[in-house]
Amino acid sequence: QVQLVESGGGLVQAGGSLRLSCAVSGTFFSIEDMGWYRQVPGKQRELVAAITRGSITNYAHSVKGRFTISRDYAKNLVYLQMNSLKPEDKAVYYCYARILPVGSSWSDYWGQGTQVTVSS
Repeated sequence: QVQLVESGGGLVQAGGSLRLSCAVSGTFFSIEDMGWYRQVPGKQRELVAAITRGSITNYAHSVKGRFTISRDYAKNLVYLQMNSLKPEDKAVYYCYARILPVGSSWSDYWGQGTQVTVSS
């Protein structure tokens, strides 16, 4: 069974930094895209950053220049380095990955979410 486990959320002051990590475990053949979404109460989940198997990255306009997504292909990890955090970055951050598990077809998997709070 494939699982995604996030870590690294917490409370930080505006202007500070946090690094989120997400580890993929289980039995699978391949991972395609990986990335991060975030959600605040009452709003839809939105894409923050994504990285393809070929290391092509994509960022939400609101985080460009402040957040960096990276990937450890050998360890099946994805990171989100968040710098110059703003109060509006406060949200629950979810890791996702498009995975080909053993005995099944390509599917999207999600982590349980990690809270990021930015105080002003």
